[in-house]
Amino acid sequence: MTLGMIGETLPEPALHEKVAFLRRARAYADPVDRVDAIETHMSWVFLANGWAYKLKKPARHQFLDFSTREARRLDCEEEVRLNRRLASDIYVGVVPLSWDQEEGLQLEGTGRPVEWLVKMRRLPAEQMLDRALAAGTVGPHHAVRVAAVLAQFYRSLAPVEMTLRAYRRRLAGEIEACRAELEQPVYALGPERVGAVAHALIAFLGAGEALIRERVEGRRIVEGHGDLRPEHVCLLEPPVVIDCLAFNRDLRILDAADEVSYLAMECERLEAAWFGAVVIEAYREAAGDDVAQALVHFYGAFRALVRAKLAAWHTHDAPPETRPKWIGRALRYLGLAEAHGRACT
Repeated sequence: MTLGMIGETLPEPALHEKVAFLRRARAYADPVDRVDAIETHMSWVFLANGWAYKLKKPARHQFLDFSTREARRLDCEEEVRLNRRLASDIYVGVVPLSWDQEEGLQLEGTGRPVEWLVKMRRLPAEQMLDRALAAGTVGPHHAVRVAAVLAQFYRSLAPVEMTLRAYRRRLAGEIEACRAELEQPVYALGPERVGAVAHALIAFLGAGEALIRERVEGRRIVEGHGDLRPEHVCLLEPPVVIDCLAFNRDLRILDAADEVSYLAMECERLEAAWFGAVVIEAYREAAGDDVAQALVHFYGAFRALVRAKLAAWHTHDAPPETRPKWIGRALRYLGLAEAHGRACT
């Protein structure tokens, strides 16, 4: 192992060395049959029998800075704190990857920490909502249970104080940012299509002002999950939701109806629009929140446009051979944004 040095005593393994160590079954205190390593945009996840460990990459982007070990530790702690709101029994805590002069790297050891990881209980893959929808193993009762969990979650949150003007400015700013990105010729998504969707959503901010005002003055703006997609929902009893958007509080500030509409839109993308429709209706009843259908469509279109932008961004840092996949996904989201944009007007 080639190690840099912090000061004169603390070795600092490179990311690839940490990953190589955590891939080995002997890295774990409990007997492990196999270790599955999954790389994401900002982290590595290691699945070892009944446990999952998340190692954050030392990344720096416009919206986050994980370039120091201390920043990664703090984000791990914040991730655990936030995710315990919807998955209290799943997030065990933050554990060290340490260095011992005699033993070398140790996970949850007693040496000096050189990295920090989030430790979770491993969830059954077949009960994740995206996989269950694909397998056809879900029914309306699952959607009702998910809606009940979400309604209770939003009731537990303190409203975030925000003026109507500030909320509309936030939405308009993100819509325009999506338009500017997606209209770039490099994506070949059709600037006319993108512009038409953005125009419809901006128009709704004016025409639907009364509906938006009702959300703001009704104190429905909360610090929510921030990334409520089917792959983050596990159909346990009761259901749990993982992988909150922990690194940026501002992105978690949203209308509760926005978040539920986002989940419904993502179910539609997975050819399960029926599940999202049941979630919306069950949420209305469980939360006592009779959100207007026009607003559901606006939020669905808005979130689809944002996801189209994120899919397009992946073409810049993903392997070249995956570019058609990401452009195809951006086009799928753009189609959803068009459909919901038409429905909200």
